[in-house]
Amino acid sequence: MQVIIVGGGKVGAHLASLLLAERHRVTVIEVRAKEARSLHEDLPPESIISGSGTDPAVLERAGIRDAQVMAAMTGSDETNLVATSLARFEFGVPRTIARVKDPGNAWMFTPSMGVDVAVSQADFMAHLIAEEMSLGNMMTLLKLHKGRYSLVEERVHPEAPAAGSKVQELQFPGKCILAAVIREGQLIIPHGDTVLQPNDEVLAVVHASQASELASLLGKRSD
Repeated sequence: MQVIIVGGGKVGAHLASLLLAERHRVTVIEVRAKEARSLHEDLPPESIISGSGTDPAVLERAGIRDAQVMAAMTGSDETNLVATSLARFEFGVPRTIARVKDPGNAWMFTPSMGVDVAVSQADFMAHLIAEEMSLGNMMTLLKLHKGRYSLVEERVHPEAPAAGSKVQELQFPGKCILAAVIREGQLIIPHGDTVLQPNDEVLAVVHASQASELASLLGKRSD
């Protein structure tokens, strides 16, 4: 896959290294001379273009017409928005991803502005911390479908409502699927008649709005 990354700072450089390791074809566009020189220490020279990611001529030189993905990762929301808009509407890049530095600007990063996926590190971290604070001992292993669902893990507390009960007897949230139960190092595929035992490690996929319900079912029973 051909990927163009606008912005060769820490975020863009790290993304480029990951994609190159997975054998994607990557071109990083960086306008700052100092950052461009730093890129040459970690990336192959043919993967680096000096110039602005908002300049159509530079995008052409980077191979934008053959790219399947454009990721705008600079520290400037304005630059990222212009770069992804050009990629989508001027060059027809199928997939565009933009970093949002200021969460207050997130409302602009929409498909109508040429952005398929907006990534806001500050917003993501704030929501993740707030979520983890509300979920007790439940651990989030993976975010899915833009954070709407999570793969979570929780150990069944001895005093949990679920302890000693069959799966079919429990009122699991509607948007929740049990994926596996790990008991004494053994993987168990859960069925309706599977009895959840204290200290079982339960893996489940659950909608963000119902994660606290699942945590209440598997965690210590509240008085």
